[in-house]
Amino acid sequence: MDNLKESPAQPAKGRLYSLDALRGFDMFWIMGAEEIFHKLAKASGSPFWHRVAEQFVHPDWNGFRFYDLIFPLFLFMAGVSTPYSVGRELEKGTPRPQLLWRVIKRTLILVLLGLIVNNGLELRPISEIRFGSVLGRIGLAYMFANIIYLYTRERAQMIFFWGFIIGYWLLLKFTAAPGFPPGDLSMEGNFASYIDRSIMPGKLYLGIHDPEGLMSTIPAISTALLGILAGNLLKNNPMTPEKKTVRMALAGLFLLVLAQLWNLDFPINKNLWSSSFVLQVGGLSLLLLSLFYYVIDVKGYQKWSFFFRVIGMNSILIYMSDHFIDWNYTTHAVFTWLGQLVGEPYGWVVLAVCLVGIKWLFLYFMYKKKVFLRV
Repeated sequence: MDNLKESPAQPAKGRLYSLDALRGFDMFWIMGAEEIFHKLAKASGSPFWHRVAEQFVHPDWNGFRFYDLIFPLFLFMAGVSTPYSVGRELEKGTPRPQLLWRVIKRTLILVLLGLIVNNGLELRPISEIRFGSVLGRIGLAYMFANIIYLYTRERAQMIFFWGFIIGYWLLLKFTAAPGFPPGDLSMEGNFASYIDRSIMPGKLYLGIHDPEGLMSTIPAISTALLGILAGNLLKNNPMTPEKKTVRMALAGLFLLVLAQLWNLDFPINKNLWSSSFVLQVGGLSLLLLSLFYYVIDVKGYQKWSFFFRVIGMNSILIYMSDHFIDWNYTTHAVFTWLGQLVGEPYGWVVLAVCLVGIKWLFLYFMYKKKVFLRV
């Protein structure tokens, strides 16, 4: 494997190649890779592939599957980048109010893009607009986490991390929607969904509940803060890169164990962004970051990650593109012959692979032209 190895980057202060690669790995699954497994399960009829494909469908309410990790992992990585972006500007002497305004502007842009993703560009009555969105959740959680980063030290950031998720747990444990007993965590009865129904304008994604509602943004701030704490460790801690890897991995395992214990009282639930869910995805995010960081930035094995880095450096562009480019039409126009050549039942699997390939080639073209959608 020596021919795959490059000189290790300066992982403490320089650009984290592992972060670009992990971001690309994350986006890879929602740019069409998950559909490969769905098509494979359908074509093969294999119980094994059906079980794998189930990991790419969100549970209806409580529970956890791999697909639930994609969104919070992205938010976690937005936090990791904060010490390398906002922190670097602080070191240069940029005034905090100026950086605060940049953070707020970024949030406003993300909220606006989220509205476009949800509702398109056509004008419609407020009652028909869905305001909660993935990009909006990322923007709001990122903003509050960065405000905390700008005006507090690391110890306070840890206190805020635990404070948000413990406070959210207590809030939902001792309250409920009218007519339900305290601590009811059903979709109809939980207090967070009730507050969203009461104060959020427009329509909610599930009518009585929105997975990107306002109340569940509170624990999502902790997801971003955990990323900031990991970024602080990687950028500013004087310990060796190897020790940083071990510390992140151990912290990830600790959070996973704690998540299973908390799950007994406050179930792991992406829809509510429950406190146990924060620890579950936080633990997995730390484990993945420690693995990518060690292999790419510490050991210097970077070439294999180029495929993911191309995706990760234009993640918002590929996320938005589905709403403006008919990728399925493009794939069928170019590769229908290949699917027909393979024949049933695996022709659809081939087309699913081609869909991912066309999107990657588009991103590679943008990468070569140095065109990146920055927010």
